[in-house]
Amino acid sequence: MVATGLCFFGVALFCGCGHEALTGTEQLIETYFSKNYQDYEYLIDVIHAFQYVIYGTASFFFLYGALLLAEGFYTTGAVRQIFGDYKTTICGKGLSATVTGGPKGRGARGPQRAHSLQRVCQCLGKWLGHPDKFVGITYVLTIVWLLVFACSAVPVYIYFNTWTTCQSIANPSKTSASIGTLCADARMYGVLPWNAFPGKVCGSNLLSICKTSEFQMTFHLFIAAFVGAAATLVSLLTFMIAATYNFAVLKLMGRGTKF
Repeated sequence: MVATGLCFFGVALFCGCGHEALTGTEQLIETYFSKNYQDYEYLIDVIHAFQYVIYGTASFFFLYGALLLAEGFYTTGAVRQIFGDYKTTICGKGLSATVTGGPKGRGARGPQRAHSLQRVCQCLGKWLGHPDKFVGITYVLTIVWLLVFACSAVPVYIYFNTWTTCQSIANPSKTSASIGTLCADARMYGVLPWNAFPGKVCGSNLLSICKTSEFQMTFHLFIAAFVGAAATLVSLLTFMIAATYNFAVLKLMGRGTKF
């Protein structure tokens, strides 16, 4: 449950803040770094594509997080049943029976007819009864999200460098360079092509940009998105460790192995 809550929180923070941060970046580029639409037309297309990817990511992780939560309850209940410390509801018994191979009802002709809710949960258990597949999928998602986490650090790095340059301009006594030579060049990071004009902002003009609410908000939104990506990565690692443990116990106990 903690991992699920952390996953939902992290994905919501990453997707929501990342979407707004990309919109703020688009406005900053249009206003200060290029006057020709053709210079940043490709960048705009990339930003819009990323925003659509964010919508899909939020939807996917909401559904997959719910499935992982169900799988966690499912396999954990089965493990507790194996070790003998198990109290469950009718639905819990129906779920666990599909993994542990526990006793099943005799059907309509038996002395005790299975409850309809238990039958539904048994069907759900058959669908969820593949913890090895969930472990594999979660492992792949963790690797993919590790790359997402690394990529989310790139805009934070760019904005941090710009903010550091602005601090040097605001305190000229702390640097030996001329204020006019201190610049933020969007072309250097591949954000704009090298023929973009002006492509960079220097000196007092850059300092005025750093003081705007748009820059400050976008910078902090990217930081929040980075934190959200980190929280999601931690939740996926937690899911993977717990699911691997439960699957290993069920597999070993199913073969008669004892610790």
